[in-house]
Amino acid sequence: MILVLGGTTEGRAVVDVVDEAGTVYFYSTKSNLQQIEMVHGIRLTGAMDAVAMTAFCKEKEIRLIIDATHPFATLLHDTVETVSSELDIPVIRYERKFPPRDGQFIWCKDYTEAIYLLCRHNILHLLALTGVNTIAPLQPYWEKYDCWFRILDREESKRIVGKQGFPSDRIIYYKEEDNDVEKEKELIRSLQPDAILTKESGLTGNFTIKAEAARQMNIPLFVIQRPEIPGSFYKVYGEAGLRQQTDRLLPGFFPLRTGFTTGTCATAAVKAALLALLTCRKQTEIELSLPSGEFVCLPVSSTEITPEYARCTVVKEAGDDPDVTNHAEVIATVSLTISSFKHLPHVWMPIDDTRELILCAGEGIGTVTLPGLGLETGGPAINATPRKMILEEIRTVLDTSGYTVSGNILVILSVPDGEEIAKRTFNPKLGIEGGISIIGTSGIVRPFSHEAFVASIRKEMEVAKAMDCKHIVINSGAKSERFLKSSYPDLPLQAFIHYGNYIGETLQIASELQIPAITLGIMIGKAIKLAEGHMNTHSKKTVMNKQFLKDLASEAACPPDNIQEIEHITLARELWTLFPEKEYPYFYTLLKDKCYSHSKPLLPLSKLIICLIDEKGNSI
Repeated sequence: MILVLGGTTEGRAVVDVVDEAGTVYFYSTKSNLQQIEMVHGIRLTGAMDAVAMTAFCKEKEIRLIIDATHPFATLLHDTVETVSSELDIPVIRYERKFPPRDGQFIWCKDYTEAIYLLCRHNILHLLALTGVNTIAPLQPYWEKYDCWFRILDREESKRIVGKQGFPSDRIIYYKEEDNDVEKEKELIRSLQPDAILTKESGLTGNFTIKAEAARQMNIPLFVIQRPEIPGSFYKVYGEAGLRQQTDRLLPGFFPLRTGFTTGTCATAAVKAALLALLTCRKQTEIELSLPSGEFVCLPVSSTEITPEYARCTVVKEAGDDPDVTNHAEVIATVSLTISSFKHLPHVWMPIDDTRELILCAGEGIGTVTLPGLGLETGGPAINATPRKMILEEIRTVLDTSGYTVSGNILVILSVPDGEEIAKRTFNPKLGIEGGISIIGTSGIVRPFSHEAFVASIRKEMEVAKAMDCKHIVINSGAKSERFLKSSYPDLPLQAFIHYGNYIGETLQIASELQIPAITLGIMIGKAIKLAEGHMNTHSKKTVMNKQFLKDLASEAACPPDNIQEIEHITLARELWTLFPEKEYPYFYTLLKDKCYSHSKPLLPLSKLIICLIDEKGNSI
């Protein structure tokens, strides 16, 4: 069982992730002010001290705590650390994003230092944007100097103000939706304070809005630094990190595990090898940034260091996705002593004005031989996002490691079993020879990912277009494709593309790419769903509608007895027996026409042909 401590925007994000498991969990907030929708969560309200939280965790058999509370909730963080230590319960800290600390602002480690620095800078008129709970710690300042507090317009906040004895005429009430730079500037203009005091509350705490308003109004900004989170907490910065740590600390909570793309694994291997080369130290794990901006940590399975190069291996973990590259070794060799590489497919990428990255495809990584992939023909099959990730992590190491690297950097990526693995992928069809592709757009592998499937459809169609295919045949899978190839023997292999269940999205991609002609091959089960208007035919999205079939059969003037038999069929292909095509051709004509009427609007400028395929491979 999981206990989530929320009440913040981050708490909502955690709920979105944890709900996906379909397992009951607890969501606790100090008050009941936050409105939140949960599918499997049980809502708790009211603060818990260490004794109460310990008792609760024992009673409910809590095995993992996820702390998504405000960064300044120090008392709660201390309580969680105490309970975690006593009961040996791991804690994941779902951290919010913080912008880099600006040296133009005046940073204060706590409220005592803030008061000292305000006085030292002779701030006599202060606008405090630190919240109602900071009235008490700032009392030594506002008892002597002119001060306004802006707080949320809530009854609870008003009660706290009353207890603190702060002058009510110096309180400015606002609503959460009022946060924007122009309103902040308007408030500054009306009060004319000497300075603003705020907290380092992160992006979701509107820190950047307050900072930008202060910057534009040329007014000093004093900032209370966020407190340190206990070192025993596992920090994560987004969905991927949360899923990764939850899978590790509480195996089985999510029925399906997520994983990482080959692009993420390659980036981790490159960063680890560069660090190993610069520091002469073995790397066991490496932190890197995903395209979303969140950080994840991947294990490094082996490190080899020589005077000329360093080599690190990261083993691909695809979670529970049936990925053919799962458990493949992704190896990066990094050298600052540039040796021969021209025999390898490679690309030059600028690191900065004086240095370049030479990125090469070694053993098991393919070479691009056809246009349309957005990659250089003859170059390495390393996609745009992994290239960017690798380059950014190299820049990060060079900027932060303290080591001087004056020349170019050579990186050779390899996957020892890549050539054999590639035979089980679409690579031969895409014109990628000799190995796998290093791919990934999000950096994450989600089990049976809809996004990944649609992305592969787009990539295949882009290749077909680049090959000047004027006619593309889309089909649900290998069986229907085999039948359709006999009908279109002159079309190249790349003209046949699987849509799986994503008919609508495939047609939209064809429209965007302005493919002149599309043949949609479809078997009867999916045809029934499409004819009713369902552009995604997955069984989780829609099922065979028997009433729709009865209405269709009636419109086709089929015998009443046969129509009633529809109630007893369990598989769509039984319709071929119930309504033989030679006897009831209009039934299938109507079915095909309805498929066409729903599909054609997605292809306004293209010719569309619908081929209804029976179990023997005959096309109608």
